[in-house]
Parts: sequence; structure tokens; C-alpha cells
Amino acid sequence: MAFSTYTTKELLKKLKQQKTMLAVQSIVILLMLVFAVFSSVENGLSFQTFLPLFFAPMLFVMLFEIKKIKKELSSRT
Repeated sequence: MAFSTYTTKELLKKLKQQKTMLAVQSIVILLMLVFAVFSSVENGLSFQTFLPLFFAPMLFVMLFEIKKIKKELSSRT
């Protein structure tokens, strides 16, 4: 995605939105991790045990996007 086509106002809005989504996703993954630990203790290894591992890469992609947006904003000032 080329952030150079966005206006500064749009980039700031997108940055705020990405940070909000990152926080929400972090909380969800943390809850999934806690659930996976308790589920593993009670029932042994199952699909729920590894479920947070499937969603963790999306968290890193979001962090990378935030970093790119911040870089674009800093290049404009």
C-alpha cells in the first residue's frame, strides 16, 4: 500500500485507527493465550492451544504498518 498518496490528515486518521485495532487485537490474542493455557491444563493439547499462534503474525503485520505510516509522516515534516 502506497501511503504517499494519502494526505497528512488521512494518514493521521489511519494511524489512529491502526493503533486502536492493534490494541484490540493484542487484547484478543492475550485472552486467547490465557484460554489456551487453561484449556491445556484441563484437557491437554488441542486446537485451542495453538490458536493464538495463528493470529500472532497479524499483530506483527499491524506493527509494521504503523511503523510505515509513522515513517511517511516523519518524511513530510
